[in-house]
Amino acid sequence: MLGENHSLIHEFPEMETTIHNLASSDSTFAADMKQYNDLDKEIRVLELRGGPITDEAMNQLKHNRAELKDSLYKRVIAVK
Repeated sequence: MLGENHSLIHEFPEMETTIHNLASSDSTFAADMKQYNDLDKEIRVLELRGGPITDEAMNQLKHNRAELKDSLYKRVIAVK
């Protein structure tokens, strides 16, 4: 669905405490999480406003978001 929120907390609400703990104790995780959430917001804005972007460019943004999410998820479950 267009404009759907894919923030890390929204995607993994059962891991919210672990995510917050990692974000406050691991600066690399915090930076990657910020990058992920910023990318998600950029995608939502482009989808909702029909921004001037090619399908290929949008697919690349979504691919980058998925790779970041996978990386962050692996780090979250490693400490859980």
